[in-house]
Amino acid sequence: MPSPEPVVDLRGLFPPEPMVRILEAIGDGGDGPFVFRLALEPRPLYPMLERGGWSYIARRDSGGVELTIRRKP
Repeated sequence: MPSPEPVVDLRGLFPPEPMVRILEAIGDGGDGPFVFRLALEPRPLYPMLERGGWSYIARRDSGGVELTIRRKP
């Protein structure tokens, strides 16, 4: 099922650019949800999100990973 939020497609970028862009997007304010498409799962990002008070859900499919990030309540 497609996400109702706009999806930012980061699949064509080389590391660490996807992670940098995600951190910039969530750092610009708002609680989310923010939705990103990635070629690979950004495992190094997860501890940073948790420390920053964010929750995330990663859904893998044949096109890569859809990562949804939102501020923890």
